Amino acid sequence: MNPASGPTRVARRGKASPARGEGTHLDQIDGTTEEQSELRRLRRELQESQESHRLLEQVANDALWSWDLDADTIAFSRRWVEMLGEQELGCSSEDWFGRVHEDDLIRLKSSLASLREGASPVFEAVYRIRHREGRWLWVLSRSLPARDPDGVPRKLVGTHTDITSSKRAEEQLARRAFYDPLTDLPNRALFLDRLSHAMRRARRRPSYLFAVLFLDLDHFKVINDSLGHMAGDQLLVLIARRLEATLRPGDTVARLGGDEFTILLDDLHSSEDATRVADRMQNALLSPFDVRGKEIFSTASIGIALSSTGYEQPEDILRDADAAMYRAKGTGRARHALFDTGMHDRAVALLEIEADMRRAVERDELVMHYQPIVSLVSGRITGLEALVRWRHPRRGLIPPGEFVPLAEETGQIIPMGRWVLRRVCRQMGEWKRSSPAMRPLTVNVNLSPRQFSLPDLVGHVDEVLDETGLEAGCLRLEITESALMENPDTATRILLQLQLLGVQISLDDFGTGYSSLSYLQRFPIDTLKIDRSFIGGLDREQENLEIARTIVTIGRNLGKEVVAEGIETDRQLELLREIQCEKGQGFYFSRPLMPEDAEELVESGPRW
Repeated sequence: MNPASGPTRVARRGKASPARGEGTHLDQIDGTTEEQSELRRLRRELQESQESHRLLEQVANDALWSWDLDADTIAFSRRWVEMLGEQELGCSSEDWFGRVHEDDLIRLKSSLASLREGASPVFEAVYRIRHREGRWLWVLSRSLPARDPDGVPRKLVGTHTDITSSKRAEEQLARRAFYDPLTDLPNRALFLDRLSHAMRRARRRPSYLFAVLFLDLDHFKVINDSLGHMAGDQLLVLIARRLEATLRPGDTVARLGGDEFTILLDDLHSSEDATRVADRMQNALLSPFDVRGKEIFSTASIGIALSSTGYEQPEDILRDADAAMYRAKGTGRARHALFDTGMHDRAVALLEIEADMRRAVERDELVMHYQPIVSLVSGRITGLEALVRWRHPRRGLIPPGEFVPLAEETGQIIPMGRWVLRRVCRQMGEWKRSSPAMRPLTVNVNLSPRQFSLPDLVGHVDEVLDETGLEAGCLRLEITESALMENPDTATRILLQLQLLGVQISLDDFGTGYSSLSYLQRFPIDTLKIDRSFIGGLDREQENLEIARTIVTIGRNLGKEVVAEGIETDRQLELLREIQCEKGQGFYFSRPLMPEDAEELVESGPRW
């Protein structure tokens, strides 16, 4: 059979039928009227069959095939030959099956066998077949059998359809559903699916151990704000590649979104295996990244949760790994922490605190305490630092270290900070109008990084000063180095606007951040506050004393006042006076006091 001719019906034996296109008439055909009628019918059927095949191929763009099962020969249409990039094809089943992908061949033959054996009324299969150039096409094959009177299939007639384009589109859609488009890592959905499989294995095999790592980049917002989101995206891609390189075969690293990554470590021997991988990841991030021609350094905090804790849902172990990551970040960043059940209890407690905190302002549960700032030259109180406390209805007085970080994270620091500023300015205004001893004093109010980034900060400060009648020069806003350095250009603009109002600025926790002297000169700052971590070891460690001396010298040279925080002993006070530090505060002078006690202390006029 000529494979290019298409399936044909064989004419009946007997007189030869006239050649097509010769314009044969009835009177030219010999034989009886009955024979003439039969010949005309056969010729008409043949023409109709050929035209139908040609029309079907043109309309459906399908390739046709016909398989004579008794002779085991297959006729392939020209369309099928062209689809495979060939000039000619043989007529054996091997010319078909020999090109099918080995992973699909057994399934294809099984489907055909079901049809031939009568187990299935039709044949339909999707599989890959090799093009002459070596690439793989996806094909959909369909067929119906022609059976003899006993119901035995004698012939299969069917179509081949090239579905490569739709299959690739389908695969791309599936990939978008399960892979992060930026880093090409698995996304949250795929990670949770693989985590579910690991949990099922753990239920079947008690000895099976796996771990989930939750990785969050440190200070990633600084990269986005300073270099732009395109640079941030490039950094995320580079980090993804380094994380992949640290894993063993069978492990999974995924991007949950933003700068958060999760890692599934499969089939571990002990918890040490997980911590070793965490160490390897942090070491992999130590080398700088080349981002748009700039050297960028990045670190990560990693939380680890082990399957041995016992989990019912994949979200639960992910939650605990996240809690461990926050523990790592809270202890200094660029490190990892292993989850324990105590973290879960603390996390539940924090959720309860968060819910209560959202109502703390409206329920008037916040109270202000004031700690004196003392001149180390005269020994007199020159100012007060306002410190917020939360009087919880069940837990009692909660210190700021327990709720301020959570308020910052959840955004509750915004309404809380506005309340504090208004309350402190109103209190200070009342003191200055009623108490002569209070009139020379200034008051310090802390601004969180999130507050400092608000676009209406300057307008709000101006509004509060106007509303409370407090002179702008009496207010000092305390800002941390990290808040300034997140976006130095914006910070400079905001500080200049506050300076125009007459408000003073104190740089809190100085010496613990990463400000350079050039930025220190650029920012309009009035006061440097030496962090308490240096003052605590002042009388024991020479290095701390030298750091404090250097900060005092820097402040003096730049025309800025210097305040030492956390003074607790006579010796610390003595050393600070020796290095000519101007002011200080700490438990040595007074603990933070309720407003009435702070007023009484100032009016009593103590000297140290």
